[in-house]
Amino acid sequence: QVQLVESGGGFVQAGGSLRLSCAASGRTFSAHVMGWFRQAPGKEREFVGAITRSGDVTSYADSVKGRFTISRDNSKNTVNLKLNNLKPEDTAVYSCAAREALRPLSKLAALYDYWGQGTQVTVSS
Repeated sequence: QVQLVESGGGFVQAGGSLRLSCAASGRTFSAHVMGWFRQAPGKEREFVGAITRSGDVTSYADSVKGRFTISRDNSKNTVNLKLNNLKPEDTAVYSCAAREALRPLSKLAALYDYWGQGTQVTVSS
């Protein structure tokens, strides 16, 4: 079992930045691919980015590529998402998620087994 807790959301003006963090419980954090997803009101959950177990490979949605950066620190059981040059359309609840141990990187939310409760990001124009 992996428990995930996000932090760092908030309210920011367009063009601003935020840093989201996700703290994971358990001693096997490094065995899990980690992902970030978001869901805006009235819309389906969408993939934002993901990172491999060692952190050597990342993948991003086209809508955030070049603006968002995902990283992880396996010694601290954390995965972070840095959001730069934010736009009003980035407004959503952002959630981190973990795949079951040793599963490969994926962009599909249905393949993630553990989820945090989410943190709200609101970007004003």
